[in-house]
Amino acid sequence: MENKRPAGGWWESARCVESPNCDARPAGEVSLLLIHAISLPPGQFSGTAIEALFTNQLASDEHPFFADIAHLRVSAHLLIRRDGECVQFVDTDQRAWHAGRSCWWDAHQARWRTALNDFSVGIELEGDDHTPFTQAQYNALVAAISWLMARYPQLNSARITGHAHVAPLRKTDPGFAFDWAYFRQCLEYEMSR
Repeated sequence: MENKRPAGGWWESARCVESPNCDARPAGEVSLLLIHAISLPPGQFSGTAIEALFTNQLASDEHPFFADIAHLRVSAHLLIRRDGECVQFVDTDQRAWHAGRSCWWDAHQARWRTALNDFSVGIELEGDDHTPFTQAQYNALVAAISWLMARYPQLNSARITGHAHVAPLRKTDPGFAFDWAYFRQCLEYEMSR
């Protein structure tokens, strides 16, 4: 189902494609942002496969890799395409199913936390571990995070991390191609304006 949702946790700058793979946050908390990377099939960009995966419409016979993942019920809040287009699948006030088994050290609470989907926003970048991300993606990522930080006061730059940092034995994304230093410099600049 595709439409424009300018209210609540729907970002007006994103195209809306609602995913059924979400539910209510147990405590309503949003205090962590996870950056992911995805390409479907692996290493290939563009096409509709990511949107199909997040809306449970991925055809398992369209590519050999899809047969292994078509049964998954996953989502992210936002996807940022290679050209910078943002697609939103889940209201950020809701819990998207993106983190999987993972844990994160919450320095503010001085404890390890699990069940990260409960309190995190997941942003997927269309990409892989080896291909540099585009300037348009960094620009869109910074814009999305600026909107999220304005919306959720608990979010700050210390509460942004990659999927690999919270699930290091399972995940590698956003990968070595993601320039953390450049991203943080862009975000700092935007937040200082």
